[in-house]
Amino acid sequence: MTTRTFESVATGQVLGDLVLPITRSLIVAGALASRDYQDVHHDPVLSKERGSPDIFMNILTTNGLVGRYVTDWTGPGGFLKKVDIRLGAPNYPDDTMTLRGEVIETADDPADPTRGVVTVKLAGSNSIGDHVVGTVLVSLPREAS
Repeated sequence: MTTRTFESVATGQVLGDLVLPITRSLIVAGALASRDYQDVHHDPVLSKERGSPDIFMNILTTNGLVGRYVTDWTGPGGFLKKVDIRLGAPNYPDDTMTLRGEVIETADDPADPTRGVVTVKLAGSNSIGDHVVGTVLVSLPREAS
């Protein structure tokens, strides 16, 4: 895998789609991995008693998937600097979420002159609507001169 460089990125550049099947296993494993033991993330009976049609994904799993989406695009040289997301429609089992993103800004990295900062605006939608929207700031290496 190659690392994307700061110079190879331009405002308006579109990231490729990431299509993710939302399975029960993904929802439960993400909740357990993030130590979120709320029953709405693993128990369909209790979820329904609380007014939800089924279990649903927690924000920490979504945050991890957003990070994966951006760093898959950058390659191993990309470092997440800031993830600013907001949840909307729940991710329920047996649905699909598609993450899409676009570069909206590029700038120097004031903390490291050998790197630049790219701002990616993104959305992840499922059959109900936007599950997640937000921006991610990612640091990329500059090309060697």
